[in-house]
Amino acid sequence: MSVDVVIPNYNGFELVKENLPKVIEEAKRYGGSIIIVDDGSNKDEFESLSNFVKDKNILLLRNERNSGFSSAVNRGMSKSNSDFVVLLNTDVLPEDNFLDAAIKDLLSDRNLFGIGFIDKSVEDGKTILRGRGLAKWKKGFLVHRRGEVDKTDTFWISGGSSIIRRELFEKLSGFDSLYDPFYWEDIDLSYRARKSGYKIKFEPKSVVIHKHYEGSIKKYFSNFQINTIAYRNQFIFVWKNITDFRFVASHLIWLPYHLLTSILRFDMPFILGFLLALSRLPVIMRKRFEQSRLYKFSDSDLFRT
Repeated sequence: MSVDVVIPNYNGFELVKENLPKVIEEAKRYGGSIIIVDDGSNKDEFESLSNFVKDKNILLLRNERNSGFSSAVNRGMSKSNSDFVVLLNTDVLPEDNFLDAAIKDLLSDRNLFGIGFIDKSVEDGKTILRGRGLAKWKKGFLVHRRGEVDKTDTFWISGGSSIIRRELFEKLSGFDSLYDPFYWEDIDLSYRARKSGYKIKFEPKSVVIHKHYEGSIKKYFSNFQINTIAYRNQFIFVWKNITDFRFVASHLIWLPYHLLTSILRFDMPFILGFLLALSRLPVIMRKRFEQSRLYKFSDSDLFRT
């Protein structure tokens, strides 16, 4: 049994410098390697990172251009030969023995695709416990929210703090680069895994500290850009994954209402997000067809569980 760690990085050297020593300490307990994918950081940042990373068990990869979260993680995963791969953002600091409970779960159930960790999320000076996600179908869209951390079921596991069975990640073709640069890729992969007959789990005994405000998204993207990308990817998720007739019909019935109200409210991110998703429709439909061949459950099955 082996465990690797994949960390995507974009101009986050200070975070890597702060958090990597603890990641190394925890990873060594399982004899794995750490794979850092630098996703087009500026020259000075990358030089600082490459000078800092001296451990022989760390593989540093470099993307000349910023490709986005999905593509960066997929590249890192392609270099792993381990049984399990831990996915950590640069702004995530693991606590002591954070992998023990999750790995025990994975070894006890070979049908487990992956396990999400509990995030002690530092936000505006407060610590909010995250990691368990809930979702429902509402007015033609999947709407997700934070769940309380007193149960182990979850609708998805986070791409920034989770552990995944590598062979299943490869079987499902990993994260979908359609979602680059960020958001919805982990919900998409979790949904496809569950729809293909695999299980996911939230493990409250596996704990990380997540300083969201220090990550790269809010540093390098405006709120307008973030909202536009989030809306675009919400459309992509529905068009690519939802196959039950009643959910498809619901989306089509509610879509004119959402577009009209967004125009009346001058909600430009929603309108632009729709148009950007629409421009990718041929690729979305091709992937919809390809991934549906693995499905064993319906959308109704997933929303009932």
